[in-house]
Amino acid sequence: MTLAVRVPEELSARVPVEQRRPGLERDAVRMLVSRGAEVAHHTFRELPLLLRAGDLLVVNTSATLAAAVDGWTGHARVVVHFSTRGDDGRWAVELREPDGRGTTRPRAGGPAGREVCLPGGVRLVLEEPLSGRGERLWWARVSGAGVSGAGVPGLLRECGRPIRYAYTERDQPLSAHQTVFALPSADGTGSAEMPSAARPFTARLVAELVSRGVLFAPVTLHTGVASAEAHEPPYPERFAVPEASARLIEAARAGGGRVVAVGTTAVRAVESAVGADGAVRARAGWTDLVVTPERGVRVVDGLLTGLHEPEASHLLMLEAVAGRVAVERGYEAALQGRYLWHEFGDVHLVLP
Repeated sequence: MTLAVRVPEELSARVPVEQRRPGLERDAVRMLVSRGAEVAHHTFRELPLLLRAGDLLVVNTSATLAAAVDGWTGHARVVVHFSTRGDDGRWAVELREPDGRGTTRPRAGGPAGREVCLPGGVRLVLEEPLSGRGERLWWARVSGAGVSGAGVPGLLRECGRPIRYAYTERDQPLSAHQTVFALPSADGTGSAEMPSAARPFTARLVAELVSRGVLFAPVTLHTGVASAEAHEPPYPERFAVPEASARLIEAARAGGGRVVAVGTTAVRAVESAVGADGAVRARAGWTDLVVTPERGVRVVDGLLTGLHEPEASHLLMLEAVAGRVAVERGYEAALQGRYLWHEFGDVHLVLP
């Protein structure tokens, strides 16, 4: 699926909503609501009025890492985006080039053997491309004094900052990139970029939802760096669906509740834990699942997602959940309604 959509620059959310004027909180963003071809306009604070007792929200507990670190290759300054840690201890990384405005632009990653010097005497060596689809992301081996104890997570805590893109106004503290559901993992890994669909939730709003009988099922999916190519499918990512969450999802389905995924990451995690019999069971590991209209969704009834550039894999997942007409009408209404886009922007709720 493709959409001929161009998002005007002025519709990019340049700062978090709580910084736009005094008194605003995260839940002050706008929310477009789609039910088939019907579209309605709400604020996110109205979410409790749109859900029913027995509905279940699947939320991603992955914490955002300060995944961008300054480095040097030869005499050239680079920024390393740490994406994903592999089972063998290597990290998938992307090398970027400073653009002079506090953000970065793409640069060539290879060749194999390229060495990058990082703070604290840390050395990064590129070994091989992450996949045969391109050479943007590389597997790299990290060594040196700075990683002997706390490892790469320690390096990121001490020297990293959140990944930032050119449409934003300035660097934000890591706290601005964490959701209310974020939990630190035991091994210090997390998401290279925020699972941003959950950003508008506040503790107060969660409490109101719980008081109204809405359930929450936590899952984990550590997101890698966002794709720079319009038709590049997502890379494999590490995920976990705990036993308790699998049981909650199955109980909600049995009781007639709607399973609403908070973010495409939650969709990918839950749909990766579905067995041949259609039941969700505890599962952990890597998923390379790409949700398409042909594959469909087997568990998820609805989706809360941010407004992002109409990237192929994102659109395919939306179409799988909502149908083509709903996606086209939703994007059209978001542009006409001057909704704000990207991770600090407004959100889109798709309900059956």
